[in-house]
Amino acid sequence: MIVLVHDELLSPGIHGELARTLADEVHSFDNPLSALDWLALNEADLVIADIQTPELDAAAFIRRLRALPGRDQLPVLLVTAPDDHLLRRRALNAGAADFLLAPVDEFEFFTRCRTLLRLNRQRLLLQGRSVRPLPEARDHRPPLVDRVDSLAQMIDTVPAFISAADPHGRVIFTNAMHTAGPERAMDGRITPDPAPDFDQDYRLRSRALDALVFRSGRALPAFEQDVAARNGGRRVLLTTKSPLRDRDGRVDGVLTTSLDITARKEFERHLQHAASHDILTGLPNRSLLQDHLNALLQRGGPGGRKLALHLLNLDRFRQVNDRLGHLSGDALLRRVAGLLRTAADPADLVARIGADEFAVLQHAATQVEDAAILAQRLLDTVSRPAPPAEQEVCVTGSIGISLASADTTGAPEMLRQADLAMFQAKVDGGNRLRFFVPDMDRRIAHSATLQRELLQALGSDELVLYYQPQMNLHSGRICGVEALLRWNHPARGLLLPGEFLQIAAEGGLMNEIDEWVLHRACRDAALWVREGFDDIRVSVNISPARVSAERTLKAIADALDTSGLAAALLEIELTERDLVADLDETARALSGLRARGLKVSIDDFGVGYSFLSHVKALPADRIKIDQSFIHNLLTDEDNATIVRAVVAMAHGLRMGVVAEGVETAEQFTQLAMEGCDDIQGFYVSYPLPLQDLLQRLRDNPPAAGSKAAPAGKEQA
Repeated sequence: MIVLVHDELLSPGIHGELARTLADEVHSFDNPLSALDWLALNEADLVIADIQTPELDAAAFIRRLRALPGRDQLPVLLVTAPDDHLLRRRALNAGAADFLLAPVDEFEFFTRCRTLLRLNRQRLLLQGRSVRPLPEARDHRPPLVDRVDSLAQMIDTVPAFISAADPHGRVIFTNAMHTAGPERAMDGRITPDPAPDFDQDYRLRSRALDALVFRSGRALPAFEQDVAARNGGRRVLLTTKSPLRDRDGRVDGVLTTSLDITARKEFERHLQHAASHDILTGLPNRSLLQDHLNALLQRGGPGGRKLALHLLNLDRFRQVNDRLGHLSGDALLRRVAGLLRTAADPADLVARIGADEFAVLQHAATQVEDAAILAQRLLDTVSRPAPPAEQEVCVTGSIGISLASADTTGAPEMLRQADLAMFQAKVDGGNRLRFFVPDMDRRIAHSATLQRELLQALGSDELVLYYQPQMNLHSGRICGVEALLRWNHPARGLLLPGEFLQIAAEGGLMNEIDEWVLHRACRDAALWVREGFDDIRVSVNISPARVSAERTLKAIADALDTSGLAAALLEIELTERDLVADLDETARALSGLRARGLKVSIDDFGVGYSFLSHVKALPADRIKIDQSFIHNLLTDEDNATIVRAVVAMAHGLRMGVVAEGVETAEQFTQLAMEGCDDIQGFYVSYPLPLQDLLQRLRDNPPAAGSKAAPAGKEQA
């Protein structure tokens, strides 16, 4: 007789299959309470439980079953979901004989059922009770007869350690799992060693527990044993001990059944580790960090006030994935994890708590300076140059720090504070550390509001482009314009990029903004081309990290196709200070753009890390000398020498030269003498909205120099 208590994990056809292969009768219950009522009045050989109902879980069901008269040894096979390891543990403690993980393998399911039925039959036979033979198996072998030798052979096939002991502590039976040879004790012989694989402590404990069963006359609940094997390893056994009774009902033996669950326990440990650790890096995850932090905070006293939580987020990690793919991104995350372990103290906990977020829990930050020193060490370590094979994935990080105090309520509060401080570090430009301060909530809330408003601005025509003209020194006429982004905020007025672009980057909006700028700039340029100004190019700034992304390349092509602008009139500007260490991918993308006829310029030239190597590696048409070299051009001989060298080098490489930030006639004259090609700055014109630029072009003024624009304004 098999009782099936099921909910959803077992297939609907399992009832009929069980009846055909393992039992004469199968009673199926959807409600576990109904099953308990039936079992209180009827005998059964096996209970198969798949219980997911809120009224009664599997562990509670088994405990109530064990409390029924005569049902303390009825085997229960539990079917559970793979991630429900806590329920399995509770059910095993309650007395489950075995469990299977859903989805159930049919062969394994019926093999486990047959094994448990045989064990139950063997228990009943040893107690002198009559049993029904099992139905024929699927292979149509003849049923086992109820003979001692056949019973011994059957028990030998069971994957469990089975033995029986008499009241004098002598072992009267063992199966093949215990003994290597054909010796049996069923004929009255005494097996000399009931557990040759285990140490002496195991045998002593087993005899003591046998004595307890003899005294009480009751079975012991299933219990786990961690046993030392003679080969030096460890094994975990799930053991039950049941009384064996003679025909008069007296206990004359103890049956011990032990399942080797070493592999199962190892799997459970693996599940526990996976639940508390990051799979990619092997670091503790957010859950384990919170548990550890809460435990330390609950200890209170001076120790709790020495904690510092460092939350590190990688700068521009999204661009690594966009440019190089997720495999390179994963390699970077593993490398950063190793670097953080090296930089942190051995007692500190290093965790990965998000896609590109790491945490370091510092245990001994007795002063604010201790936390600052560690945070700076973490930043320096993360930004350390990568091995040659990984140059393309070098990044920096931003760190927010929260210090525990006597008023700290728990881990969520410290994580929130560190997250706010980290966000502030990113808003301030990245690659820096920030401590949490009380008014940070207000500032971050302001930034979050601005981020939401910026997202709305993209769809409501609040963003506008201004154009700053560039003048050719040879002709004295406007030869191009640079597109400069502005935000016409409904409440705060016209905002410059420095007031919102970093927030846009942290909100993941830069791709959308780049695409908007490309389309608007090409559309506006096509407008002045139709008015006859067909030799004035428009320059658009794009991050070097995004210029090689497929999305950006498609946006450039779409902007040109939609507007009808000739590719030769669109210039892509790359900021030299933001160029990545490995330029191969960027160079390939730029070569493709130039092949379509687009122009390429390197902006802010001279303030990057190694600008000479950039010029050699990148296919560019023009170099824009940074305005910091122009400001003191007439008073600083070093600046004049640098400008002269850049002009000579660019011309030698067949590139044009644009000087930025030109504000005076004297600078104009000096640059003309140095051989510079074009200039840009307030001396030529302020940035102009589209209609003012069109009017300026229509007026077609003479060569600049008759009237200089006032200096001293910040150029955007």
